[in-house]
Amino acid sequence: MKNFLTVILFFTFLSAKAQGTFSTISGSVTDASGKPLPFATVLVEGFNIGVLTDDNGIFTLKNVPKGQHNIIVSFIGYTTRSKAIKIDDSTKKITIDYTLEENVENLDEVNVNGKSKETQIETKGFAVNAIKTEEAGLRNIQTNELLNTTVGVKIRQNGGLGSDVTYSLNGLSGNSVRIFIDGIPLSTYGNSFNLNSIPPSMIKNIEVYKGVVPGHLADDALGGAINIVLHNDTKTNFNASISYGSFNTVQTSVNGLYRFDKSGLTVKASLFHNYSDNDYKVSGRSVVITGLGGVQTPITARRFNDAYRSTGGRAEIGYTDVKWADQFLVGITGSDDYKEVQHGAFMTITPYKGRFLESDALLGSINYQKKDLFTKGLDVNVNGLYGKRNRAVNDTVSWAYSWNGERAIDFRGNEYQYTWRSQQEGGPSLAKIKRNVASIRTGVSYAINNHHKFSANHVYSGIDREDSDALQSVLENTFVGTRDLKKNIYSLTYELSAFDEKLRTSLFGKHYQQKTTSVDPAIESDQNGNDVIVDEVVSSNKNYNGYGFAASYEVVSNITLLMSAEKAIRLPNETEIFGNDGDNVVANSSINPESSENYNLGFRFGNFNIKKHDFTVSTNFFTRNIKDRIGLPIETSLNVDDELIVYVNQGSGTSKGFDAQLNYSYNNNFGLNFNISKFSLKIENQSIEVDVPNTPFFTMNGGLRYSFKDLIQKKSRLNAFYNVYFTDEFSFITAQGSNTIGNEFFEVPQQLSQDIGLSYAFPDNRFVVSFDIKNIFDEPVYDNLSVQKPGRAFYLKLNYAINKF
Repeated sequence: MKNFLTVILFFTFLSAKAQGTFSTISGSVTDASGKPLPFATVLVEGFNIGVLTDDNGIFTLKNVPKGQHNIIVSFIGYTTRSKAIKIDDSTKKITIDYTLEENVENLDEVNVNGKSKETQIETKGFAVNAIKTEEAGLRNIQTNELLNTTVGVKIRQNGGLGSDVTYSLNGLSGNSVRIFIDGIPLSTYGNSFNLNSIPPSMIKNIEVYKGVVPGHLADDALGGAINIVLHNDTKTNFNASISYGSFNTVQTSVNGLYRFDKSGLTVKASLFHNYSDNDYKVSGRSVVITGLGGVQTPITARRFNDAYRSTGGRAEIGYTDVKWADQFLVGITGSDDYKEVQHGAFMTITPYKGRFLESDALLGSINYQKKDLFTKGLDVNVNGLYGKRNRAVNDTVSWAYSWNGERAIDFRGNEYQYTWRSQQEGGPSLAKIKRNVASIRTGVSYAINNHHKFSANHVYSGIDREDSDALQSVLENTFVGTRDLKKNIYSLTYELSAFDEKLRTSLFGKHYQQKTTSVDPAIESDQNGNDVIVDEVVSSNKNYNGYGFAASYEVVSNITLLMSAEKAIRLPNETEIFGNDGDNVVANSSINPESSENYNLGFRFGNFNIKKHDFTVSTNFFTRNIKDRIGLPIETSLNVDDELIVYVNQGSGTSKGFDAQLNYSYNNNFGLNFNISKFSLKIENQSIEVDVPNTPFFTMNGGLRYSFKDLIQKKSRLNAFYNVYFTDEFSFITAQGSNTIGNEFFEVPQQLSQDIGLSYAFPDNRFVVSFDIKNIFDEPVYDNLSVQKPGRAFYLKLNYAINKF
């Protein structure tokens, strides 16, 4: 807390001392029909100040000096317009809106527009995809589903809504991939605030870095990073949505912002609630009913102990676009979720009934951002979180159950109970994990000029964990240990832009430091022979260094060569070291960090605009040389534990492959996207090189979109969507030869799933109705450890938004 108080006092000092003669100009650019014009150019005449409008046609010009100015707006295919404004000492903010008329004479010319923010990110040299979420926010699409359409990304979800999710980037998966919210590690927020629960309407865009992670996301992200960028616009806005669909699934969200223009005081709030019975149909070898004499009859059953509920929100208050801060917000984030557990790691013939998990979190936050602090080019960014997280495991039902939801019977037809008196082996449990968590990210950058920039970043994260179980005796709970983990990641980056910005490079170094402490009470005899309780303390303090670079070169206009490489370190996390009963994970205190030498080489062709055609093609070839890879044990036997898992160092190996994607649009009405990813991932296990099990090596995704304008009503728009997802077959265990009987039980077949959807935007663009059908042909779809995912499902969503109260 001392760090937070220091930061607050510092910002208060800035507020009192700040003086300046600059103003902010914001507004919108639309065509004659009111449609926003993205990437229009907005310039202050006679000054080196200019921006491009965003996807909604909104622009913000900061640090405009006092005086009389002409603000010029231009967009290819439209007439240029200018407006005169005057800024004096009392002017803090000016709003100007532009309406541009179409210039028919220039419509058939070849157009090269300015680079969007997403394009700028994707041409820095990193193997990165920038995903816009505006369209997904209007449809019934979860953030994870949106990520699953991204090239090189595979979402591994252990069932339906609210189930455990891991992320795979070019073959590196699980905790090798770090998830961030505005640069803060998502793990800090806990289970109850995750990408299952955050609606896309709260998200501005998503950045997916594969293999090589820039210095400003300072963390031990070995395989890549996914950064969720939440909306930080300072214009007053409001959005609310509700959807209902199959399996009694309800998802609602509300978010808004109000800014007092005169003072800059800003209030932001967002709420979400999700619920699903997850009672979809499942079938397969494990979905059987055992009758008299042990005869097993396969059935198609509905999941019955798999309900999920999550509720949460965030509220922030502070100042935006004032002289001393672009943003200074203090907030609180709270969340709560409930998840029933149907089975262990595998779908077994005796599912669970009565086992469930509960999680909650309450965290305070502080966020400060300021460009050109004290001097031009000096930018500061500070984000901090501190609070508590709790998770409880409830498992006290001893009866065995079958997939029909009724109690299971034994060989003689009698209902029976487990001797261990709980659904999962190990005995009944009311275990609770309490955590105090803290995370603070600090970033400082200084641009010497338009060609040279230095930045330093630091991320600290700490977890103090205490376990207990209400079903254990007072003595047993007295002897429950504590687990502490502290981590510091430092990074230093140098960025160079040369040859008229055709060459862009980024060199960075990283230092990783992690300290773990385990304290376990034990009984020892003192010198008098009396029993005394002492603490056995085991601690570890590890330090590592990494480094890397990214470079891009624009060979010719809109054709860019991209290269990046990194020696990356991934430290084992809390769950891998200390275990977690709620996720069926056993502790492994001897696990070592993993490291990898990551290389990317690719091209980006586009964005090309030819008449009404717009397309981009990109490809990336990659290699990952991995040492001490962390993952599930590589089993060469069918005798695997179907309930518990443990993370181990599998060995050293190599991942090699490529991915490619195509995006095409015509006249802003028709859109097509397609991507493919194929790689090999081999690991050396007991001196034998084998394919890593439970990994899909070949995936493809595609999508079509078409817009019908002025349907039913003028200025309305109907969007039709089609998506297809392909995953090639893969196995859970290492093959033991073509003649081995039983291996087929662990094989996941080739899968093809297809979705369709419609969304109708009313003329004022405030109200949107969407309807989605997922997995339209009801194909069996599987994922982690062959757990079946939902079949065909229908969803209806209503979305309402306004930009001004």
